[in-house]
Amino acid sequence: MSEQDRSQNDEQGGTGREVPTGASGAAQIFVPEPEESGGIPMAAWGVAALIVLVLVGALVFLGRQKPTAAPNTLLPADAYAASLPLSQFAMSESTNLTGGKQTYLDGHIGNTGDRTVTAVTVQVVFRNDMAFAPQIDTVPLTLIRMKDPYIDTEPVSAAPLKPGDDREFRLTFETVPENWNQQMPEVRVIHTGQQ
Repeated sequence: MSEQDRSQNDEQGGTGREVPTGASGAAQIFVPEPEESGGIPMAAWGVAALIVLVLVGALVFLGRQKPTAAPNTLLPADAYAASLPLSQFAMSESTNLTGGKQTYLDGHIGNTGDRTVTAVTVQVVFRNDMAFAPQIDTVPLTLIRMKDPYIDTEPVSAAPLKPGDDREFRLTFETVPENWNQQMPEVRVIHTGQQ
């Protein structure tokens, strides 16, 4: 394009760009624009759909779980609890090497029923002399495996309670309430596993 053609093109509102010409030298006005490759690939859509399905499935699964009771709620006794009498309670304390204090509640559990018990969960109620609600701890009951040279415990599942058995147990507490009335806490069997 000559200098004169460029100035005429600028005067007519052109942009100063050259217009492509075909084989005959005429300007090509209707040239198709090149295709733009854009958008999101199908694989990305598939991955996004999979993620959405997993999230929806997780929400449905979590929504179907049983609601748990509030931590300080006294639960009803297990149906087999009457066959598991608890007796001979004794409490003690110890201090560990880091200065922390642990409180122990020892006792005996018997199995007067006709089933073998593989797990026991209890609630321990620490009452107070004030008008405050008691502290309720829910803990698994552990059996005393040996006493010398130290007391070692094991879960009930390691040594199930057969009908007629009487075993010693220990419950361990990292903290007890400061306003506890120092009376023996109430211990209730709220869950058992049986064979």
